[in-house]
Amino acid sequence: MIGEAEARTLATTAFTNAGVPAAEAAQVADALVDTSLRGIDTHGLRLLPQYLDELGTGVARATASPAVLRDRGAGLLLDADGSLGVLAGLTAARLAAERARQFGVAAVGVRNSNHFGAASVYTRKLARQGLVGVAITSAASRTAPYGGVEPLFGTNPISVAAGTDDEEFALDMATSQVCFGEVKHRRSEGRPLDSGWVTDRLGQATRDPDDAYALSPLGGYKGQGLAMAVTVLGAVLTGSAPDWQLSQVGDGIAGRSRGIGHLVLALDPGAFAGEEQFAVGLADLLKTVRTARPSGVGAVLAPGDPQLHHERARRNHGIPLDARTADVLAELAGCPDAGGRTDVASVTASGVEASA
Repeated sequence: MIGEAEARTLATTAFTNAGVPAAEAAQVADALVDTSLRGIDTHGLRLLPQYLDELGTGVARATASPAVLRDRGAGLLLDADGSLGVLAGLTAARLAAERARQFGVAAVGVRNSNHFGAASVYTRKLARQGLVGVAITSAASRTAPYGGVEPLFGTNPISVAAGTDDEEFALDMATSQVCFGEVKHRRSEGRPLDSGWVTDRLGQATRDPDDAYALSPLGGYKGQGLAMAVTVLGAVLTGSAPDWQLSQVGDGIAGRSRGIGHLVLALDPGAFAGEEQFAVGLADLLKTVRTARPSGVGAVLAPGDPQLHHERARRNHGIPLDARTADVLAELAGCPDAGGRTDVASVTASGVEASA
């Protein structure tokens, strides 16, 4: 486990040591810590070692200079210059917010980028500014088309967010049944997969994590359609490579960006129903869903509710870490004896604890 404040400090130090300017290092650290606080561990601090590896090999450029290639007012195309994807996404969100205030709606396409973590980082940032945020990203292929064998599409997430605090709608979903990180997690624990998650090399459903060859699309052909829509918007529209031509995180070519494409949209409610009416309507939508009659013991939840629960708990009790990330942070905290641990370990001098 690690406390929130220490996690932010150590992660910022890690990126600064890797050559990222201090202000930008803090932004990436905040994005990863915020994601871990919300319980999205696969896209939080667990990505820190992988991002550091990509900085070390030049897949991601520590001092990149993103530039706008095309500017049509409400529509822009940004070349990320091989930067860390988080910084590219944050730049896109900033530009989208500025232009949405001017035009009512704005879309920023990004090319020549890298993995940008959780899509909700950018949509929630826009939502906290009173806007409606939408974000998608292409990703290296993990998911087979419905009825197919070979993986063609990434998990290709879609995120939409609006509102803040208890009146927040925060959808962040993959277009596959599950992310591949969960498959690897089950494999390491020797646990079977849930039915319908993956297929083997013959395209047949399997629950054996060792036989997993491709992820299955969410909802069959509907999930395939959503994955293809993300590819159209995140890759084709931005002039980026399709999913099946992208390398996985950690498998990029040294000195070359992974060439991932993103799309970030911002909508200003003031240009539509109006800010006040939108806020009332959003609150009514969330209340209606949350007070719906449940079929079981638990209450009906809106998108983002489980993450809000995780955030409140982890702010009080700390963020659990996998062994590799704990080693990186413990070394930064001055505890090199933690290196190489793969079991449950506690580094009491620094407050960094690895969780199995």
